[in-house]
Amino acid sequence: MRPTYMKPIGVGIVGCGGIVLQNHVPGLALCPAARLTALCDADAAVLARAAQHTGVAATFSDYHALLAHPGVDAVIIATPNFVHAPIAQAAIAAGKHVLCEKPIAMNHAEAKGMAEAAERAGVRHMTAFTYRFVPAMRYMAHLVRAGAIGQPYHFRSCRLQDWGTRAVGWRQVAKLAGSGELGDMLSHRIDYAHLLVGPIRRLVADDRRFHDVRDGQVSDLEDWVAILAEFENHRASGVLESTKVATGRGEGARSQDYCEINGTEGSLVFQLERPLELQVTKKGESVLRTVPLPEEFLKWPGSPRDPRVGDPAFTFRYDQDFEFIQAIVEQRPCVPSFVDGARAQAVMDAAGVSIREKRWVEVPA
Repeated sequence: MRPTYMKPIGVGIVGCGGIVLQNHVPGLALCPAARLTALCDADAAVLARAAQHTGVAATFSDYHALLAHPGVDAVIIATPNFVHAPIAQAAIAAGKHVLCEKPIAMNHAEAKGMAEAAERAGVRHMTAFTYRFVPAMRYMAHLVRAGAIGQPYHFRSCRLQDWGTRAVGWRQVAKLAGSGELGDMLSHRIDYAHLLVGPIRRLVADDRRFHDVRDGQVSDLEDWVAILAEFENHRASGVLESTKVATGRGEGARSQDYCEINGTEGSLVFQLERPLELQVTKKGESVLRTVPLPEEFLKWPGSPRDPRVGDPAFTFRYDQDFEFIQAIVEQRPCVPSFVDGARAQAVMDAAGVSIREKRWVEVPA
């Protein structure tokens, strides 16, 4: 019997670093059906800071204890990647709904296992592909589905940031993260590709590590990665690139996050720096026109967020948590789900094989 929520949905967070305080806490605050009830982090200082920031009294250093808390109905996992799968599987076994940061696992087998376990348990499951919630990306996907560009020819996306030699914590450690720029930033662009064009059929990839040391700490993961892809859908082509060493490009929402799709009838261009507008052109035209988004695309359907309040380059992130909670309330699948996370992981695994073996690789279905 699926539960009917007459009381607020209690949410526990495992991993209380910056992304939780910046994205998830304000996102949950917008959800009238949710209440943040418990926090967990292995780092006592991080946990104490999050408790002070949120006012949550129930704090734990062991996620098993958080999962046993009677006030926890759903869990947000924002830990280093290597513990995503075990925490998610434990939460699913305890009957908790799960929102997990990307990449949701260290490999496709783990990710697929998470999706299958969640489906068997009848719990809601969501992958934190945050940029799906950018208003301009949502409108771009709508126009593609509506046939505005006809049959897709080309997809291209690049994420250019300048982190220089600054340390990125556990994200520069292979045993904790699994991959560097591939999982950290290119995974989002792989999801763009799936959203706009469909499954990737095969690919060839390459990567580089330019800095073996960041702020005095060893780094054994890539700073740059690129994929050349062929899609199942009409054999469209794709070029995906992401880097942390694009000198002078800055970082975060103000750096380059570009996505373009070309088709038989037109082209569309998205840039994160301008989240409330899209560039478009049609067959027979020779220039891109900037168009504002229709009102209904300024926020996620049903979200109580006022799209005119706050910085639109950041506030769209709050809609992700609204979607997670609303899917629980409505007892329907989350968008995007663990299935989407597993599909992206399959591409990442294939990219890893291609990089190691220097060849084209088929992506498993």
